[in-house]
Amino acid sequence: MRLQFILSEIGIGLRRNLTMTVAVVVTVAISLGLFGTGLLIRQQVDTMKGYWYDRVEVAVFLCSANQPQPSCASGAVTAAQRAQIQADLQAMPQVKRVYYESKQEAYQHFKQQFKGSAIFDTVTADAMPESFRVKLKDPTQFGVIASAFQGRPGVQDVQDQKQVLDKFFKVLNGFQLAALIVALVQIAAAALLISNTIRVAAFSRRRETGIMRLVGASNFYIQLPFILEGAIAGLIGAGFASVALVGLQKFVVEDRLVRNFPFTQFIGWSAVWGTIPILLLTGVVLAGLASFLTLRRYLRV
Repeated sequence: MRLQFILSEIGIGLRRNLTMTVAVVVTVAISLGLFGTGLLIRQQVDTMKGYWYDRVEVAVFLCSANQPQPSCASGAVTAAQRAQIQADLQAMPQVKRVYYESKQEAYQHFKQQFKGSAIFDTVTADAMPESFRVKLKDPTQFGVIASAFQGRPGVQDVQDQKQVLDKFFKVLNGFQLAALIVALVQIAAAALLISNTIRVAAFSRRRETGIMRLVGASNFYIQLPFILEGAIAGLIGAGFASVALVGLQKFVVEDRLVRNFPFTQFIGWSAVWGTIPILLLTGVVLAGLASFLTLRRYLRV
């Protein structure tokens, strides 16, 4: 009988405040959708870091003719210098693998990367530098390679791909932080809207709650329907946010990003399924807690 009464009160409350309930659901859905997107972006950044840092290389560019660097003052790298540089690289304990890239190979890679761009027809194979691509056992040991070969005769420059990737990931981390900040603002707005909705519901049913108080109903028994109303609205909003994440994974990540950017790695469905319970729990707890705190202040029992 008590359960039937509580369910009846929840239904009455949701119908009486239908407009505000819909507003709560929409606000929770948007805020948790942004929150879930921020969580997925964080996992995507971690996935890409693991993928690219495992493939990061140090590039030792060799001198070409007419280079301004002091180490290239004698002209293009000689065969003897090239062989000695390669031997010294392979002898270093920090080095896992050394691969030589000729001018023609560098040009082929350039054509694949910049096909269709404005500079595609302005670069020739002779303009591309020779280089050694060095795979390190520990990517953080770039400084050892740089100090040993930077400024050496025949070496134009030593570049660490990890430094370029770090700048890229800083940008991604910035997007992640922005998404989470917007999500937190939206969650705060959702909590205020839930609080206002429950306050209106409590005020509109003050006669019923007064009667319940007179017949000896406990505070928890009086408050429970209102708390469950908020929790149900939060759960529905979290459900819509979860559906949005599923659509994001299917129609954006899989159908577009994975197909158009096969050279990197993207999060899979496991990340989405792991995020959805967090959204559902957050929606219920957020709405339930906001309802409880509001009732303590506005429902005098």
